[in-house]
Amino acid sequence: RPVKIFTVEGISDAATRDFPGSVRASQRADLAFRVGGVINEMLVREGESVSKGQLLAKLDPTDFKITLEDRQATFDNAERNFTRAKELIVDGNISKLDFDRMEANFKTSSAALSAARQDLEYTELKAPFDGVIGQRDVENFEEIMAKQTIFRFQNTDVLDILIDLPESLVRSLNTGREVPQPGSETGKSIVSTARFEGRGDAVFPLLVKEVATKADDQTQTFRVTLSMNSPDNFRVLPGMTATVRVDFSAVMDDDTAKWVPINAVQADSELDARIWVLDDSTMTVSSRPVKIGRMSGRRIEVLDGLRGGEEIVA
Repeated sequence: RPVKIFTVEGISDAATRDFPGSVRASQRADLAFRVGGVINEMLVREGESVSKGQLLAKLDPTDFKITLEDRQATFDNAERNFTRAKELIVDGNISKLDFDRMEANFKTSSAALSAARQDLEYTELKAPFDGVIGQRDVENFEEIMAKQTIFRFQNTDVLDILIDLPESLVRSLNTGREVPQPGSETGKSIVSTARFEGRGDAVFPLLVKEVATKADDQTQTFRVTLSMNSPDNFRVLPGMTATVRVDFSAVMDDDTAKWVPINAVQADSELDARIWVLDDSTMTVSSRPVKIGRMSGRRIEVLDGLRGGEEIVA
């Protein structure tokens, strides 16, 4: 008698998933001046590559130089008074109270002078590492506040691709395994690749970089960060998208639930659930008891009784 056959997913089939991924630079920083003022020079453009330590922008230093001169004069005066006080205190010509006051003034003025020198240095914004100016948020001659973002800076030699794992998949992973790390044996156990639109069937290997263990409050998904070297033959920029294929079979529990068509599950005389399994060598079927779980649409969850790969009557 003709029947419709359904092949139960094996572990490798169920564990290989495709996810939409978003690209971002592995090394990135929002660059800002540590002091406020008026931008005097903007020395780089968006998309420009710069080297570590290269000067990117400058503030008008006039006010900072005036402050430095004032602090220098105050320090020089306090230093002279303290030097004289050290000579006078030996013969008892000044009181200990006056000596302590002069010493405190000297130390305070010294600290203020150091701060003024540092503020003058902060009028120059330099690159913290080799990278690319991803975005410029202000214009030349614009007055800015301290800590206001001037450049979005990033190094695109290594790229991160972010994907979100659903809660149902995370529950099926073996909790006894440690979180995979790049370059480690556990890191190699999860095989993942990225594909980009317009690049045909070309795939790029990925390494697991981070795995979040707290779900997002809005989506209830878990963030996974994978990394890859920037391709040589075409350009991938932060903000682009990719399709990530991940094989979790090495870290997935063997007793992961299987989903089969609802009509494949019947009840025997005791009203216990069973499934008819096909033996393709003899083209006969045999009954097998199963333990069922939730239903979703036209499918039902089989918690126990199937290994995966069986052909069953649907």
